[in-house]
Amino acid sequence: MQSPIAFDPLYAPYPSRRLPICARNGMVATSSPLAAAAGLAMLRQGGNAVDAIVATAAALTVLEPTSNGLGSDAFALVWTGNELHGLNASGVAPREISIDKVRARPGVGSDMPQYGWAPVMVPGAPAAWAELAARFGRLPFATLLEPAIAYATEGYPVGPMLSWLWGNAFRLYRQHCTTSEFEEWYRTFAPAGRAPETGELVRLPDHAKTLAAIASSRAEDFYRGDLAKRMAADSAAFGGYLTAADLAAYRPEWVEPISVNYRGYDLWEIPPNGQGIVALIALNILKEFPLGNCGGVEACHLQWEAIKMAFADARHYVTDPRFMRVDYHRFLEPDFGAMRARAITDRAATPAVTDLPAGGTVYLCAADGEGNMVSFIQSNYMGFGSGIVVRDTGIALQNRGADFSLDAGHVNCLAPGKKSYHTIIPAFVTKEGKAVGPMGVMGGYMQPQGHVQVLCNLLDFHLNPQQALDAPRWQWTRNGRFLVESGFPVEIARQLATRGHTVEVALDDTSFGRGQMIVRLDNGVLMGGTEPRTDSNIACY
Repeated sequence: MQSPIAFDPLYAPYPSRRLPICARNGMVATSSPLAAAAGLAMLRQGGNAVDAIVATAAALTVLEPTSNGLGSDAFALVWTGNELHGLNASGVAPREISIDKVRARPGVGSDMPQYGWAPVMVPGAPAAWAELAARFGRLPFATLLEPAIAYATEGYPVGPMLSWLWGNAFRLYRQHCTTSEFEEWYRTFAPAGRAPETGELVRLPDHAKTLAAIASSRAEDFYRGDLAKRMAADSAAFGGYLTAADLAAYRPEWVEPISVNYRGYDLWEIPPNGQGIVALIALNILKEFPLGNCGGVEACHLQWEAIKMAFADARHYVTDPRFMRVDYHRFLEPDFGAMRARAITDRAATPAVTDLPAGGTVYLCAADGEGNMVSFIQSNYMGFGSGIVVRDTGIALQNRGADFSLDAGHVNCLAPGKKSYHTIIPAFVTKEGKAVGPMGVMGGYMQPQGHVQVLCNLLDFHLNPQQALDAPRWQWTRNGRFLVESGFPVEIARQLATRGHTVEVALDDTSFGRGQMIVRLDNGVLMGGTEPRTDSNIACY
């Protein structure tokens, strides 16, 4: 059998007849066709999968600013030399911040602000690019950023989904981001007083200058040079907490990936502070049930109950691991999954968890003909992030601090130098110590839910990578409420409602995540699937 996963490439249980893409020498999958082309260009120049992923990630800060930017965070899983490596490039809270200071800001209630300088943390993405390239890349670092600089300088045409997301963000910011600290966002991303339309050319000259500085300094300028000074100066000017010392002290962390075994395969995630553990907890529960032999209603019910349990545990315990009060490895032990599985009945339960906000993220993966594979995710959070753009730089800063609690007794409470509970999660699948491939589904708290659904589609229902991504999705939002896509089987939704679930059909598919996947077949051929819900593409040769 040529595939490590037992699927039928021609079996199509859903209306979509799209088939996966196959290639031999290299493959890059992401939400922007132009960004995927940037990664492919690195492979054709003799670069490896890591070179391709860095070039693609940098290009995405220009080509999809609605979801990520130069002030993003990033996580990566890198398969090379028959070993999996994890990189956590999430930021930390500024040293000068505190719960009391945030509570004293005008208009702040019981929750962390979502916009402005208060939720801004040290960005990790540029450091991730430099770290990955230095450890595993082959091409000169400056070469990797050339496509991004060219797109920013020469301009690029806006695709239909990007235009839609941009317009939504513009309308939201017009309501919530009206003070002087947000003026640079409008100058950078809405110079005509509106969002760009489909097919319109966008140029981002400030991005080009900043990318050139990052390229020539291997990101040192961003953390310890002129760009760092500019970020710190704007922070001081507008009442922020980020300082030059915060930026200078930042380093991404190499971490040991964590996993659970599911149907003979290992799904790997970045450990906390990331929420990949939510997917692992859910799969640890679901392994106790023969989903592939269950009817559609029972299979969905079990998945829905497992994901609610997983979020209940993670939202209660997960934060920066230095501050966690339990050993998170406990959640991954087989007896824990079995114990939680025994609590599932044929009726919907309502775990006590908080409302889950929407997210803004890009996921990308790459593989080369030598066996290297990378799963990478990069995000500003909640679309453009904080709404803050550092003057004359194009640096749109993330708002990851919005996930902190202002309750000093909560495990994920705000503290100086602390990492917050983090939504972005790349994933990787192996079997018996061999790489199967990278996968991911972006989109805030949808991400672990997407990981569970896509992996179950592959391993329980034997869909190929493209069909696993095409299949109608569901999304838990809070309490017993689930959203389902318009293509979700109506009769199954009705029967789930009789079990106590609140089921609603979503009016659009934009909140159900956007995924990518690459599987390496036993003969070395690469098979990829790409997201049908956005301007997505696979570039390969």
